[in-house]
Amino acid sequence: MMMSRYGAKVMATAGQRLFSSSAVSPNHLLKSRVPTSGGLREFSKMTFEKKKTEDNKSEKGSKGDQGNKGEELIVSYWGVKPMKITKDDGTEWKWSCFRPWETYKADLTIDLKKHHVPSTLPDKLAYWTVKSLRWPTDLFFQRRYGCRAMMLETVAAVPGMVGGMLVHCKSLRRFEQSGGWIKALLEEAENERMHLMTFMEIAKPNWYERALVIAVQGVFFNAYFLGYIISPKFAHRMVGYLEEEAIHSYTEFLKELDNGNIENVPAPAIAIDYWRLPAHATLRDVVMVVRADEAHHRDVNHYASDIHYQGRELKEAPAPIGYH
Repeated sequence: MMMSRYGAKVMATAGQRLFSSSAVSPNHLLKSRVPTSGGLREFSKMTFEKKKTEDNKSEKGSKGDQGNKGEELIVSYWGVKPMKITKDDGTEWKWSCFRPWETYKADLTIDLKKHHVPSTLPDKLAYWTVKSLRWPTDLFFQRRYGCRAMMLETVAAVPGMVGGMLVHCKSLRRFEQSGGWIKALLEEAENERMHLMTFMEIAKPNWYERALVIAVQGVFFNAYFLGYIISPKFAHRMVGYLEEEAIHSYTEFLKELDNGNIENVPAPAIAIDYWRLPAHATLRDVVMVVRADEAHHRDVNHYASDIHYQGRELKEAPAPIGYH
């Protein structure tokens, strides 16, 4: 009986606090105080501030910065605040889509002529599937290599993400490590996406090209997803051949630049920071490093396919993490 009376008092008091409008109002939350190592601080002072870039300082509404656009205050009481990052020279790092420790200098000495000769039926199927996709691509884009590169990267960024996701799920399902292949495949997907972010600064897609990207990505994602589930060795081999075609496409791109058919414009700022290019780098320098990246992806995927062909699993071979 005593416990019932006590419980009723507790519920009456708690009810007033829980269901009164002042108890849960936004102003109440923002004025709340939380303990920190330095004492108490108000939630209302815990804000995120998107840094204003140099482009936005000089010209309002500029589209030159894909990482941070404009200055905006985002109120939050979670205490998660962005890091203030600077370059080696002390200037502020303006990209939020990648960090300085994720940048690198591309290895331009890689052999671009290496080719896996298809000998088995799955290899031949993968090879001719890729070759059959080249004809409609040549017909649609012809010599518009900037738009072609942009379209290519929207497709090339899919296999790494799909493969990494499926290897990740397999690792969870089997309670086993992946040998680093989850990270390696996701690195590939992120690298291809950065290619796209770069070429978006050079070639602006039309509405029908954007529509084509949506259609192609939808079909390719699902087809590759099923293909990887059925046969990872076939899926990786096909990506290896896709990368060989990418090398060919970028080589033709370079020829057009050297012949003066395409203007060798200055490299986008995002490319200069991502590949650590010199400040005076041009589009030709960008195409060179992108082609080198594709050659590395070619090697990784043919290597992954070879592992499966030898009756082994990817986890049995250390993944080439950071292979650029």
